[in-house]
Amino acid sequence: MAGRDLNIGMIGYGFMGRCHSNAFRTAPNFFDLPRRPVLKAACGRDAGRTQAFADRWGYESVETDWRRLVEREDIDLVDICVPNDLHAEIAVAAAEAGKAVVTEKPLARTTAEGERMVAAVEKAGVANLVCYNYRRMPAVTLVKQVVESGRLGRIFHYRAKFLQDWTISPDVPQGGAGTWRLDVQAAGSGVTGDLLAHCLDTALWINGGIASLTAMTETFVKERTHAETGRKQAVGIDDAAAVLARFENGSLGTFESTRYARGHKALYTLEINGEHGSLAWDLHDMNRLAWFDHRVEGALRGWSSILVTDGEHPYLGKWWVPGLIIGFEHSFVHTMADFITAMETDRPAGPTFREALETTRVCDAIIASGKSGAWETL
Repeated sequence: MAGRDLNIGMIGYGFMGRCHSNAFRTAPNFFDLPRRPVLKAACGRDAGRTQAFADRWGYESVETDWRRLVEREDIDLVDICVPNDLHAEIAVAAAEAGKAVVTEKPLARTTAEGERMVAAVEKAGVANLVCYNYRRMPAVTLVKQVVESGRLGRIFHYRAKFLQDWTISPDVPQGGAGTWRLDVQAAGSGVTGDLLAHCLDTALWINGGIASLTAMTETFVKERTHAETGRKQAVGIDDAAAVLARFENGSLGTFESTRYARGHKALYTLEINGEHGSLAWDLHDMNRLAWFDHRVEGALRGWSSILVTDGEHPYLGKWWVPGLIIGFEHSFVHTMADFITAMETDRPAGPTFREALETTRVCDAIIASGKSGAWETL
């Protein structure tokens, strides 16, 4: 049973604003939370669109200036779902105002920005979280648990890729509300901070730190029209990245992300190979985990498919009966449920800003290596 109210101030009304709002609304219906999330205020620059968003999701009020929202005494948690260039300024102000802070990934455009954010939340002592939601896909959480149990033995390889195809046409603009991810000033980087960051966060969480890496990056379309100015200008983000990495535990990693893989809309896969077995997962079949156990003898040795829907699997005991699957949106529900629960304990939910800063640090190293061709030590 939920306890006292936790008043949410949502900044942003796009895709992630919807994902987070749905999570706050749904979480207390399935999870026993110490505080009840209340959708108190939605904030966006366009008053009409913000009001429409607030009406649809049930926010009690609307602001058009994020500073006013942060200053409000009736806001307990500020949720940042806006382009990356605004993360640092809003997060620092929210922390200084004593608010808990959630931000959509990545933490920041650069390590330097992220360090400011970490310093602010730690100085203020406020709860903080970066929403890397794929950690809380039940099958991915199960991967983490299996690796931690030692059942795979020594880890040799970690590989992951995240492929899309939506920017292949040179007619796609950069900048503006719909395509800010192609504008280096707003996004900081391209697929590295947008897609590969998901793969990296999960890898660091499951397999530990990365010691060194080298990367290739490429911008296939060199100029695009800016959506707001109408002028053609150079594209500053990376369209594709391929990374070789050495983890601190001695295993090797390969990572790939691109928006130029024709036929793929959101193909995220990962695989881990260990001394005694392997695990593999595919976002498009997110409720299944592929498992290979070398210790099985003879003719029965082979890959098996685990349907991750049983009550003993991570999070699933809160949902339906075994055999009934859940979806993408549930990972956000799990994230917010964990965060709200952790706010009442001494053990924070991850990734905190400090933990997510390591992913940003790796992203910076990838961009640097892509430009120089050299190995980067972390």
